[in-house]
Amino acid sequence: MFRFKHPILFAAFIAIFLFHCIQVTSEPDGDQHEFNYNRGSGKGPNRWSKIHEEWSVCGKGNMQSPIDLLDEKVEVFKHLGRLKKSYKPSNATLVNRGHDIMVKWEDGAGAIYVNGTKYILKQGHWHTPSEHTINGRSFALEAHLVHETNDKRRAVLAILYKIGQKDNFISQVADYLRDIANSKDEEKEVGVIDPRDVKLGSRKYYRYMGSLTAPPCTEGVIWTIVKKVRTVSREQLKLLWDAVHDGYEKNARPTQPSNDRIVALYRP
Repeated sequence: MFRFKHPILFAAFIAIFLFHCIQVTSEPDGDQHEFNYNRGSGKGPNRWSKIHEEWSVCGKGNMQSPIDLLDEKVEVFKHLGRLKKSYKPSNATLVNRGHDIMVKWEDGAGAIYVNGTKYILKQGHWHTPSEHTINGRSFALEAHLVHETNDKRRAVLAILYKIGQKDNFISQVADYLRDIANSKDEEKEVGVIDPRDVKLGSRKYYRYMGSLTAPPCTEGVIWTIVKKVRTVSREQLKLLWDAVHDGYEKNARPTQPSNDRIVALYRP
């Protein structure tokens, strides 16, 4: 690992962030009947760009997510500063989208701040196994907290998990997960859910510019991936598997080329 030594690269990193922060992204995730994660099918990740013209960026985009976070390509970038977030409890709905399970906060549940811009927390969902990898290593689970500005710019906070102790946040919604198992598009009000129970466990994080990881794969998404890998129990992982439709137990898009993108690491 090395420090950010080059002023030109520093300026380029800021320029990329500013450029993408003015882009508006479209809604994530196509209809779950139209795509899947089976590489051998006609609807798998290698075919997403062929299914709809508006999904073409899934194949031709040069800033796609997820990526492998390689130590030798990461720049230590202290100027990013500590992740600023102000979450709050809020009424939520649990939605089985067929290809994943989503916790949707009805009125937002606080926000994170990136480059001085406020991104409101809208929803969270899970991917198994993890979509991002670290030095080629995949993990059992990845949670995505999706934030938006009023004009639909997006910033996603991702947390990786390995098998171990139970995760407190998943424990909050465990009973509801059983209720909506294998019921596509079923929504269940779950009362107040506190996103502050999503523990990060570290101030260190990676950041880069990427895309949505499901169709339409829209680019211009700011990704923040917590460096510390947290734990989830085998029982909780099975609960998430059982809740989605058959064939979506593994719903992780393969890693995409980094194309020499700058990947920053904030390390206090």
